[in-house]
Amino acid sequence: DYYPYWHPTPWKDIAILTNNPRRCPYYQRESENVKGRYECVVPQEYIMQNLQANGRRAIIPNNQADCELFRYPANDPNGTRGIWTEMHAHGLPAPECRETEWTRDNHLGNTLGGYPPLFNWTVPDFNHEKCIMRIRYNISTGEFEGRDPSVNETNNNNKDGIDVGTRFGLSPQAAEDRGYVFEQNPQVKVFGEFASEGNPEKDFELQLAVNTNQYGRTFQDRSHTFAVRKRPEALSGATIHNVNVRGKRGNIVQVYPGVEYDFVPNTLEVTKGDYVHYQWTGSNTNPENNDGQGKAGTDRSNVVLQGAQVYPEGRGTGYGSKPVKGHWGRSYPMHLSNVSFLGFSKDLMRNLAILDNHQFGGEMSELDDAGTYFDLGPRKVTQAGVYHYMSTRNNNFSNRSQKGRIIVLDQAVQTNSVGWNGGNITFNRDAAVVTVPRGTLSGLQKMRLEEWEPEAGEDLLESRQASINVGSDYASNYILIAPTGKITQGDKKFKVNMKVNSGMSNVAIYQANPDSFTSWHKLNADISGGVASFQVDRGGLFVARTETSVGLIVGVVMLVVVLVVIVVGSVVYFRRHPDKWDNVKKSVAHARYSTQKQV
Repeated sequence: DYYPYWHPTPWKDIAILTNNPRRCPYYQRESENVKGRYECVVPQEYIMQNLQANGRRAIIPNNQADCELFRYPANDPNGTRGIWTEMHAHGLPAPECRETEWTRDNHLGNTLGGYPPLFNWTVPDFNHEKCIMRIRYNISTGEFEGRDPSVNETNNNNKDGIDVGTRFGLSPQAAEDRGYVFEQNPQVKVFGEFASEGNPEKDFELQLAVNTNQYGRTFQDRSHTFAVRKRPEALSGATIHNVNVRGKRGNIVQVYPGVEYDFVPNTLEVTKGDYVHYQWTGSNTNPENNDGQGKAGTDRSNVVLQGAQVYPEGRGTGYGSKPVKGHWGRSYPMHLSNVSFLGFSKDLMRNLAILDNHQFGGEMSELDDAGTYFDLGPRKVTQAGVYHYMSTRNNNFSNRSQKGRIIVLDQAVQTNSVGWNGGNITFNRDAAVVTVPRGTLSGLQKMRLEEWEPEAGEDLLESRQASINVGSDYASNYILIAPTGKITQGDKKFKVNMKVNSGMSNVAIYQANPDSFTSWHKLNADISGGVASFQVDRGGLFVARTETSVGLIVGVVMLVVVLVVIVVGSVVYFRRHPDKWDNVKKSVAHARYSTQKQV
């Protein structure tokens, strides 16, 4: 009910996450990123005079008619007029709009797997020290159509002004009789006329905890300040993953409705060659009585690899054959002399462990004298594997465990959430581009793309007891798109553009059976300019292969047949006419003599 804003604001829209994605076209169309707003421009003197007058507020007209009637000073026909002025749009792309992830009510928003729902924002590449991000949580009731113009403040305390009963299939009179009306804490007759035994006049009623003031409102509004530094030229085009810390000092009761410490993202997948940027903020002003390690009122974090495995632990299907560093179930760190972490140098690992790139000396056994802010800077990941790490400070055996995991892959990987509103996924510098039209999906899907070079792709197939048995040579890398089952509604499909070798001819696109990758079938694809374009209703394993030309094969076979017929016919002819063969031999001999220099 509070968005899109009707008047100009300085806010640039990033994303809208909603349980009603069919409103996304409206949200994106009306965003101030792409659509300007009007406002009434009045004298600054008028605004300042009202601000300084015993807390009064300047009343600025919010529509053109009232703006044109505005005069300052008031009631002076020759006073300064208000000017109804268009403020231009921000000139940015429309915000992303999609469904919210499922979360369990009253459990601090955790989603499937126990992780918090995330929105992965690519930070613009500019330089500014004073930025503000606002996260606003709006809620609107489904009991009535709140966007109907007739639904406004005139309906407050007027139970007849809002039609609630229709949503439940009740006539106005039945809704009135059974309590399905717009009022505080209504008592409703869920079962209609339900007379209790011995008291036929008493209907069975249930009182609902309804606060009509909260039927449409901003429930939460959180603003955070931060700075953006322009990336160095050496990192132009590089993928940089931020790893931060969330939560605050205290046990689960003391920090509610916040959470205890955790790394964000708790599990991060990166490709070897990407960059990881560890940075976080702490505080010295937590409540003094909140539980925690180190000096009261402070929170600090650090990163150390966990100790080696000491008992069997599930590896998870995502690990594959990659080496696993650190035992996630342990609460002891590995000694730095034995550590191999993301390919970082010993100096970087020491900085993460004892934060010594930001402070000198002091009491550091629990990091008390470290600064509240830590910044390792973007660091290149050069070593594949799975790394389990922890913070030694926030590591109380009873109830605190601040741990994280980074999975480093050899191949490029990307995960995007796409829902009913559709969207585009551009993967690994156009290695693949997935375009999902609006209405293709019925709900939110996490689409994962991976790119494998031919040798790595064959290793993947071999691990599934499968192989590539179509085509003759590779014209592309393998592209894996998940989910591999059907994800579209009805007969709808999404489009995939896939980069292929433009120097090869007779190229075809094949898709593997998504269940076991043991069988392949050819797709109907348009191939031009080094790009293959095709449509599918599910993911799978895709690859471009060259095909031997059928026409060329037929032509060669026919030529061989003709030559054989000529040879066989000649043999038969000369056997029947030996004199003709003698003449041929004499002609050949004369020709040979004529080419010699001497006779």
